[in-house]
Parts: sequence; structure tokens; C-alpha cells
Amino acid sequence: MPGNASYGKKAFKRSRSHFTDRITADGQGGWPVEAGRYRLVVSKACPWASRALVVRRLLGLEDALSLAVTDPIQDDRSWRFTLDPDDRDPVLGIRYLSEAYDARETGYPGGVSVPAIVDVPSGKLVTNDYQQLTLDLETEWTALHRDGAPDLYPEPLRDEIDEVMEGIYRNLNNGVYRAGFAGEQDAYEKAYGDVFARLDTVSRRLAGQRYLVGDTITEADVRLFTTLVRFDAVYHGHFKCNRNKLAEDPVLWAYARDLFQTPGFGDTVDFDHIKRHYYQVHTGINPTRIVPLGPDPSGWLAPHGREKLGGRPFGDGTPPAPR
Repeated sequence: MPGNASYGKKAFKRSRSHFTDRITADGQGGWPVEAGRYRLVVSKACPWASRALVVRRLLGLEDALSLAVTDPIQDDRSWRFTLDPDDRDPVLGIRYLSEAYDARETGYPGGVSVPAIVDVPSGKLVTNDYQQLTLDLETEWTALHRDGAPDLYPEPLRDEIDEVMEGIYRNLNNGVYRAGFAGEQDAYEKAYGDVFARLDTVSRRLAGQRYLVGDTITEADVRLFTTLVRFDAVYHGHFKCNRNKLAEDPVLWAYARDLFQTPGFGDTVDFDHIKRHYYQVHTGINPTRIVPLGPDPSGWLAPHGREKLGGRPFGDGTPPAPR
């Protein structure tokens, strides 16, 4: 992929989502919630897409919203369906996610990103708004949630959830990328400082409570988890966020293991996809494309002891069915 060699050679700035249509219960924007109509496209390597994987599973939307998984390795047309027979998504019939973008807007000049939701009948991209997508699954798709689905965005706590998520996004979810793709020492050091200041803040917060907001899992935990689960595998070394490993922070390591062992979290993680994507696609940072063998993932299944803090993972609901 020609653009991959540019990582680390110019200032990093995350692009805003270009396609921000929403799929809503009332369908006012032209995209009504409808079982079987839409297809969620993800890469298991991508933390932003992994949010949608976790939320889809927690809410039991598997039958209502079908799933396409891309190859973790991109080529010059970005995300591709080479994991499927004939290198085509079996539902959309396309080889590249960019084809759904082109169906929506011919000649779209921006990047092709995941997560993305595609309208199956028309083959057109509906949204690539990674910030809003999971919130809509939680609040607009409620008629299609499984019995016992948790409330991941409870209305009384939304202001606090939003505040916590904003800091995590700015300094951590996006901060690791600012550090990893920094082209100058000063930019790297600023991002590095932001990453670890935020990790320290959430570590202090979680020392006395099991989850980030309230006593149940919320969207805030989903967004923190997808960065933490990648931290030691790729961000610590590949992105030079190496003050300490996640496994060296007793609070965050136990918190992350608690979530990993909760149905809907660890069972959506694919460390092979994660490592191969980061180390083989970002050739500007890792020109040899060598993928490290470690770290040993078995530690994720070690006892975490967070039950002593109380909390009810699914609130009044129930865990998703075992896979």
C-alpha cells in the first residue's frame, strides 16, 4: 500500500468521518433500523471497529446486523475481503470496501475506514462515523436487542460517560496514534505525555471502582478496552509508548483482564490480526514487516480479583450466550 511508508514522516491528524448518516428507529434520515438490511464491515485489527464488534455482541444484534470481516493486511485499495471465497464478501459481492464507498459517492477522495455500515439492497455505504455508530446501536436499535441486553449508555449517566470518553479519546485512543505516527521528537513527546497522563488518571479512577462510570459496563469501558487490549502487543513497542507495559500497572492490568474475561469482550479479540496489521501495514515505522512473536497472550486469562470491588457487569441484564 503506497501510503503506508508515509507513516511517521508527516504530522498525524485523524480524519473526521465523512459519511455521518445515522440509522435510526424513526428513519427520519432515510435509514430506518431494519433487521437484515445492513451489513457491518470491520477489521479485527482496528480498535475503532472492535468497539462495534463488542457492542454488537453484548446487545445480541448478530442476527439483525450481519458481519463482514476484512483481511488485516491492506493493499493499495485499502480494506479487502480476501478472507472470503473468491476474495469477495458473500453478501455484498464486492472485493474491496472502497466499492461501497464509490457506490455512495463516486470519486470520493478520502480514506476508506472501518467500521462501516453498508446498505445491502443498494450496496451503498451508510456511515463510517466510528464515534456515533456504537451509540446508535445502543439507543436506536433497542427494538432488536436481545432479551437481557445491558444498557451501555444509560441516560442518567450520559453526561459523565461522555466526559470520561472525551478524555480517553483525545489522550489515549487517539494519543497512541499521535505518538506512533509522530514525525518529530517534540510531537512524539507531547503525545507520549498525554498517553501516560491519561493512563494514570484512569488507573486512579479504577483503583476503587470496577467500571469507569457507575457499577456496570458502559460504552466508556468498551472504548477504553479496545485500546488497552492492544497496548502491550503493539502500542508499547511499535508506537513507542514504552514508559511501562499495561501488565506493569496492577490496576489497569486487572481491569483489562476482567473485561477480557467478560463474554463479549475477549471473544471478539484476534491478536494475530492485530499484530499482523500494525507491524506489516505500517511500513514507514516497521520497514522489515517482521511481526513480533510476543507477548504471551495466556496472561489475559489469569485471575483478576476485581469481583471484590462489587459491580454488576450487565446490570439488570444477562451476559450474551456463549459462542
